[in-house]
Amino acid sequence: MRSLFLLMLATALSMAAPAMAQEYRLNDLLITHPFATPSPPSVDHAAVYVDISIASEEPDVLVEASTPVSATVELHDMAMEGSTMRMFPVPQIEVPASTLLTMRPGGGYHLMLLDLVAPLREGDSFPMTLTFAERGEIDIHVRVMRAQDGRADAGELLHRHHQLLDRHLE
Repeated sequence: MRSLFLLMLATALSMAAPAMAQEYRLNDLLITHPFATPSPPSVDHAAVYVDISIASEEPDVLVEASTPVSATVELHDMAMEGSTMRMFPVPQIEVPASTLLTMRPGGGYHLMLLDLVAPLREGDSFPMTLTFAERGEIDIHVRVMRAQDGRADAGELLHRHHQLLDRHLE
């Protein structure tokens, strides 16, 4: 009976670990669900997406990102120009106070990895450092997954993210 309980506990903890590992805190700053999309072997760039929230009345600005898997990380945005979606670098990404900033494939903000050291494969993971103007640096770990899997995982975590933000604002 005891071994059955230990097996069930180990299974529950192993299932909870990935979700817990996908939350990173720096005081009142919360980063959740960092993920990147795989890159084909002949492509030397990829995108990273994160959710960022600040549980206070003090906004901040994401000014830089770095990782050992690429020579450069640029902050990017996407917008429609006529009937064409255009991607372009931005100097910073403003993170409003008491709000969730969500990055997702298909449009809007993302972190562009340029000159990859090696292609990113589904199932890989890598470290990344995000630098904020006021709060400083936070180290995160990014998982590589298909865009549709990243969206699905992020959707499941979105509710929890809002709960955490609400709790911090109380």
